[in-house]
Amino acid sequence: MPELPEVEVTRQSFAAQLLGARVLDVRLGKPLRWPLGCAPESLQGQTVGEACRRGKYLWLPLDRGGLLMHLGMSGSLRYERMPQPPGPHDHFDLWTTHGLLRLHDPRRFGAVVWSQSLETDPARKLLAALGAEPLEPGFDGAVLHAGLRGRRLAIKQALLAGDVVVGVGNIYASEALFTAGIDPRTPAARLSRPRCERLAQAIRETLRRALAAGGSTLRDFRNAQGHGGAYQDQARVYGRQGLPCLNCGTPIRRIVQGQRSTYFCPQCQTRG
Repeated sequence: MPELPEVEVTRQSFAAQLLGARVLDVRLGKPLRWPLGCAPESLQGQTVGEACRRGKYLWLPLDRGGLLMHLGMSGSLRYERMPQPPGPHDHFDLWTTHGLLRLHDPRRFGAVVWSQSLETDPARKLLAALGAEPLEPGFDGAVLHAGLRGRRLAIKQALLAGDVVVGVGNIYASEALFTAGIDPRTPAARLSRPRCERLAQAIRETLRRALAAGGSTLRDFRNAQGHGGAYQDQARVYGRQGLPCLNCGTPIRRIVQGQRSTYFCPQCQTRG
């Protein structure tokens, strides 16, 4: 599933190209997770503003409202100046004077939803439960510590929930917990304020490295220009089951938490 780095990399790969473009036409393919919520022809003639991101959602503002986009499990946005005819998994085309923005989504868990603004439904409702943005100045150990108070589930699962901090996906949660020296099975509420500060810093560092590497491509992620990410090649624990820890040489372990694979070093990462 595309997480914060992949969604932000996607945004950066098309936002400048579409800024100021005028919508010429909209094509809908097979139904996505949620309906568009407006007549496609009502978007014609509107001007595209600067795309932004909230969590794993992208917001594409128009003159009258905007489009809230989610990539789902396997979706990707593609920007093309001279596009090919749509394929069987291309379910949304936004034709503009600057080119085409196309949602490719084989599993159709993604969505493109019209909303009058980010402060009105349906956008408001979809974004209401999202936690803090980890790369913004307001996110720190104090915010993380307060959000984890009273939570008895494991810290790895608490990070993936998205209501305390957004966009820390499976790869990046494992990597950040390794950097912070925290066992992923630790009950979230047991983390002290200093450990939360180390974890918050590790989350920021991990996500920044992932952004610099263009995100992670384990299967099919590509940005809007068709380029894959390379962070998976830099991972220190994720996908390294049985290989020696890069810090201490202990074999990396893999466990399953909430039906997701977790990788960690049993020597470097502690519950205390």
